[in-house]
Amino acid sequence: MSVDASAPRLGGHILVEALRRQGVDTIYGVPGESFLPVLDALHAHAHIRFINTCHEGAAANMADAHGKLTARVGVAMVTRGPGASHAANGVHTAMQDSTPMVLFIGQIDTAIREREGFQEVDYRRMFGGLAKWATEIEQIERIPEIVQRAFAVAQSGRPGPVVVALPENILFGSAVVADLVQPVVVPEPAPTPAALEDLRARLLAAQRPLVIVGGTGWTREACAQWRAFVEAWDLPVAAGFRRQDVLDNRSAQYVGQLGLGISPALAERVRAADLIWVVGSRLSEITSSGYTLIESPRPRQTLVHVHPSAEELNRVFQADLPIQSRMVPLVQALSQWPSPSTARPWRDWRAQARADYQAHHTPAPRAPERVGVDMAHVVAHLAQTLPDDAVLTNGAGNYTVWLHRYYTYRQLGTELAPTNGAMGYGLPAAIAAKIAEPHRTVVCFAGDGCFMMYPQELATAVRYGAAVIVLVVNNGMLGTIRMHQEREYPGRLAATQLVNPDFVALAQALGAYAERVTHEADFPAAFARAQQSGRPALLELPTDPAQLTPTLRLTAPSAP
Repeated sequence: MSVDASAPRLGGHILVEALRRQGVDTIYGVPGESFLPVLDALHAHAHIRFINTCHEGAAANMADAHGKLTARVGVAMVTRGPGASHAANGVHTAMQDSTPMVLFIGQIDTAIREREGFQEVDYRRMFGGLAKWATEIEQIERIPEIVQRAFAVAQSGRPGPVVVALPENILFGSAVVADLVQPVVVPEPAPTPAALEDLRARLLAAQRPLVIVGGTGWTREACAQWRAFVEAWDLPVAAGFRRQDVLDNRSAQYVGQLGLGISPALAERVRAADLIWVVGSRLSEITSSGYTLIESPRPRQTLVHVHPSAEELNRVFQADLPIQSRMVPLVQALSQWPSPSTARPWRDWRAQARADYQAHHTPAPRAPERVGVDMAHVVAHLAQTLPDDAVLTNGAGNYTVWLHRYYTYRQLGTELAPTNGAMGYGLPAAIAAKIAEPHRTVVCFAGDGCFMMYPQELATAVRYGAAVIVLVVNNGMLGTIRMHQEREYPGRLAATQLVNPDFVALAQALGAYAERVTHEADFPAAFARAQQSGRPALLELPTDPAQLTPTLRLTAPSAP
């Protein structure tokens, strides 16, 4: 569609043209009367899809997942007040996960501000602590400028969410406005020669190095270069929390994940390391096991920290060598290093770390006292049979410990999981992944409590033909909270039991294929039937409520 920028245009139309020039092809949201001109403009821009979700929280989660999967800015659009409040969940996820995202929110007419008008909210104040930047467009002429700045902020430094409020009078008003032609160019900070020389010297002097990899900004090419480098140097590499897809887990260099359900052997290895080299990760509370494996502010180990944001370096952990760099220029520089001429002194250290990982990664035989589905063998089956590019998503709950322990991630963009522990994330993320890349297999893991946050989004999957496969791990309770209850207040059960619907009937009512699987031996055939259905599918997997984690089991029932 050609645009005549010399003629007056509605603000909503100017906004959509600005989005088109930033390369936006998908917007997730729930329509609202506050941004009708935008919807009208989208009607004329067939190449920008508006994915109409059932809930604004799901829309924001889909935008986050889109940003993670495509490495481009995910975009969501919701109406004012309640719609914005629902979408705040996804903004928090995008902030903690360092995901580039822009949330547009309808807003009241500026002429009636501060009268507590219908659904009025001050979004600068509401999102000031949640987003990288929260603003409101106050002049039609500045729409292209603000949109371009929003995309720049979302992608620069440590990526994250930006919130832009759209007053009604701005969208419904008209003006002659020139479009900005060039899309945002994101700066690429790179390591200095001096920093690289210092890093090389510290590596060569180390006896027990450990690399922790994570963060965002990786590409498939960068991951391939990274793998070649760590294999040439025979370095042990652990993944930060829910960043297991950066390095192919089949590589001999991969030694496990630092997150929920961490291997005790890997935890001890972090403590014993004489050099910790952090690449991309911000070393969150979960990755550092509550700042105990790597202490804040001054770690016991020598710390080299590479991160794209100068503000993140030395913010929580004082690094011996802080290096500001994005991942692509870093691995390009490292690929120029000559390989060590002799075997490194940490060869046995790395080999034992890999052996410990493989032992931890291998499911134990089914215990005779267990009832229901043994999730370790379900995950192991998927690890053996899914294609390398299959996308696995999840939300929050103890069920994720089985997934992250027993699945083998092989490619970047195959793990969509919220590092902020947002329940309900898995299904919206899976739908976004399938819409963005329909040729890929997409599997969502969700606990029963987690799934019930956004079960209605199965209808969205049906509407858009997103043939995701949802595995509902049903233990009839909020397992993570129950685990903490049993530790803090043994025998005093409160508020963690669930009364669930018939998940199979619910899924079928929403138009999805569904069945219940009661034993892991029956799972492969059921999963194949779900795939062959060619439509969104749900498999309910009843599990043993006494088995809280792969290693933690209730020995006696709690009193109600």
